[in-house]
Amino acid sequence: MTVPALQIETLEAGYEPGLPIVRGASLSVAPGEIVAVLGPNGAGKSTLVKAVAGLVPVSAGRVQLHGQDITRVPAHRMVFEGLAFVPQTENVFANLTIAENLELAASLLKARGAQRAQRLDPVYAMFPDLARQRTLDAGRLSGGQRQMLAVARALIAQPRLLILDEPSAGLSPKLVGEVFAKLREVRASGVTVLLVEQNVKAALGVADRAAVLVEGRERVVAPCAELLADERLAALYLGRHAGAKAATTSTAADLTGQATAATQQERV
Repeated sequence: MTVPALQIETLEAGYEPGLPIVRGASLSVAPGEIVAVLGPNGAGKSTLVKAVAGLVPVSAGRVQLHGQDITRVPAHRMVFEGLAFVPQTENVFANLTIAENLELAASLLKARGAQRAQRLDPVYAMFPDLARQRTLDAGRLSGGQRQMLAVARALIAQPRLLILDEPSAGLSPKLVGEVFAKLREVRASGVTVLLVEQNVKAALGVADRAAVLVEGRERVVAPCAELLADERLAALYLGRHAGAKAATTSTAADLTGQATAATQQERV
């Protein structure tokens, strides 16, 4: 039996003691999968992945990475466990060049000489635009390029699991497509991907499966094709009217009413 790349078991987490935002969430991610976490604003999506990455205190439950318990590993040690996290904002050093951003990441991992090249060269090969502009300050990059740099910098650590918090935020549809296409390349290189997304259509287009969070717990976990094909699920969670032929282009904010209705229905 294949050991999950990531196993989250009845996790409770939050910023204040006694006030959990994530309330017993569970999720299993297989090696080589792209899994999207969707849900209304305030559902606990970002808190969930930050708790996994060691950035939010966990009060109960367990997190395992390839069978190893990482529940309370400090955030700064996660990279050595094989987990890299890309936050939504402030994810690059704007006053440093592209090359300096990547070399700093390698330096923090104490990579020197041949080891340094082994980390930097594959990343430059995957992101040729960054390689061509490596002397450019990161602050002069477009939003899409900056997001690419943030992903590239995370990959310097050669993680087994890459977590991204809303990678499409603030990007044009064209740039969203480019960033998500790059995530497919990341997955093809052997890295498992877990992402939080507000852009439902983009997330379902790139992910293998999606987990819908409502009030801090997973309400549905299913293949993306199944979510789109099931009219009831689509209407409840994706803001799609019965009989519609395509997924909505609205963001996860449009899920709020449907998800709340689903929760109320479940309690009846």
